[in-house]
Amino acid sequence: MSVLIVAPTYNERDNIELFLRGIRESVPDATVVVVDDNSPDGTGDLAEELASQMGMVKVLHRQTKMGLGSAYRHAMQPALDEGYDIVVTMDVDLSHDPAAIPDLIGALTRGHDVALGSRYVRGGSVSDWPLHRRLLSRWGNRYTAFALRVPVSDCTTGFRAYRSSALRVIEPHTTTAEGYAFLTELVRRMVRSDLAIVEVPIHFRDRRAGTSKMSLRIVIETMVLVTRWAITDRRSKRTMSAHQGTRSGPPSSGS
Repeated sequence: MSVLIVAPTYNERDNIELFLRGIRESVPDATVVVVDDNSPDGTGDLAEELASQMGMVKVLHRQTKMGLGSAYRHAMQPALDEGYDIVVTMDVDLSHDPAAIPDLIGALTRGHDVALGSRYVRGGSVSDWPLHRRLLSRWGNRYTAFALRVPVSDCTTGFRAYRSSALRVIEPHTTTAEGYAFLTELVRRMVRSDLAIVEVPIHFRDRRAGTSKMSLRIVIETMVLVTRWAITDRRSKRTMSAHQGTRSGPPSSGS
């Protein structure tokens, strides 16, 4: 099956070469799309140089920093239009190990629609993060799963493999969220669409170089959106139940 790997970048010059070489070693036949948001450190230019050397690497240059969700939306629809069977998403900072890609793809070949690289299922782990960040991520994911009623332990993982058919169902190009909220928005749609989701354990390590894009503002925005979606879902469920009750009418009293 043909595989496209989508990798958003912003100031990842110190990681991009190791990332691309890791991809080529792990999945030699995959095509990589680097979506660069005009990185001031020259990540996009270096990616172009590496693409000319390695082949099967495309670089999409965007004019400004537009966000994670926007980057994925930018690349996913062309992937569907070009007929790829599987789309993999991951970070360039090497917190996602390219060597784990075959495990995600293998889950799809066994019949699942989406494979999530999960830190929080048995066998998954996190290293090099301070305690407060581990707790924030773990409890944030637990709150998300509880609020949205989704049977997923790691809603904010960006390391994923999708069948193209699954992406056509959940329509990423119609999403509006950015950052980690975008990843959660897709999980919400997957569950509501009854897609076959599997969580594959991964070892997540902190970035090797550069600065994390995580901020308190991003965390707050994500939690606000999750809460809003949860309220919307409950209202929709109550409205649907009321309509069903109205259509069924009162029970017959007999004669």
